[in-house]
Amino acid sequence: MYNVSIPMALVDYIPVVFFGWAAVLLQRDLYHRMPKYAFACVAAGTIDIFAAGFLKATWKLLYAAGVCDFQVLNTMFLPTESIGFKKFIWFFSLGYGFSIVGEGLVMLALFGKSLDAGTALACVLFVLYGCRLGGYLACREAKTSYNKNMAGDIKQGVPVGVKAAIWVTCALLYVLQVLPVFYRLSNGAGSNAWTYIGVAVMLCGVALEAAADLQKDRAKKINSHRFVDTGLYRLVRCPNYLGEMLFWTGVVLSGIGGVHGWQWLPALIGYAGIIFVMFSGARRLEIRQNRNYGKDPEYRKYVKSVPILLPFVPLYSVEKYKWLVA
Repeated sequence: MYNVSIPMALVDYIPVVFFGWAAVLLQRDLYHRMPKYAFACVAAGTIDIFAAGFLKATWKLLYAAGVCDFQVLNTMFLPTESIGFKKFIWFFSLGYGFSIVGEGLVMLALFGKSLDAGTALACVLFVLYGCRLGGYLACREAKTSYNKNMAGDIKQGVPVGVKAAIWVTCALLYVLQVLPVFYRLSNGAGSNAWTYIGVAVMLCGVALEAAADLQKDRAKKINSHRFVDTGLYRLVRCPNYLGEMLFWTGVVLSGIGGVHGWQWLPALIGYAGIIFVMFSGARRLEIRQNRNYGKDPEYRKYVKSVPILLPFVPLYSVEKYKWLVA
């Protein structure tokens, strides 16, 4: 579609690097000379411009190297993700769930004639996963009690420039996450044993996440002021996040034998990104639960005996890892 060489793509990074360097120097000089709200606007704008330039140059490099051309996927994700401009948290919740729905539908439409049982199941699972997650989050958003409990944890008054940067970054991440299935289809590889293994793991992830959300809802209806330590919550403290990780692990497994060479780079970046987000979410939840239940002796015993995210792995806390921020 575009005649772009690798040297030409690399040259695009030069003005981005110089702009970033100059922006840091300028903001250091302006910090004590401007009102805080004005400085925040300037900082948000420069971050937005830097992120846009960097992502554009990266897209050109990947395209020139023959790694990927996911323009169609980005065309779907960017509009879906834009609901975060209405409410910041929707970039990571409703926008996320319904973006995955859109991804599954796009692949079903684009590759409908070449789909076989394995690849069709993978695409359908994207739609199922996104509808289940998006629907659950939409119902939760409608609850007054949830919004009241989360009021202190949800950022308010986020500058438009910051929202724009997050909008583009989230859309890119969600594209990278689904690339193993997209590449298998675009490469015309068809299904192999790994496709069905991956689909099975994806299905287990959807089931685990749905069961965890259902068990938590039921437990909260019995006692809304107590932490949940029954059912799957005896295995790990964040079984819904575990289900999410399992689902995307299945997506990666489904790509084995159908994804070639450098195509694995963006696919694995997407996988690492969602794993990071899950651990970051577990850390936020741990901090909130420690604040709410930290004085309860049963809770203190529970967190010392049940792993936070990975079953049978003695990792009981991630609160101290401040770099887990997303």
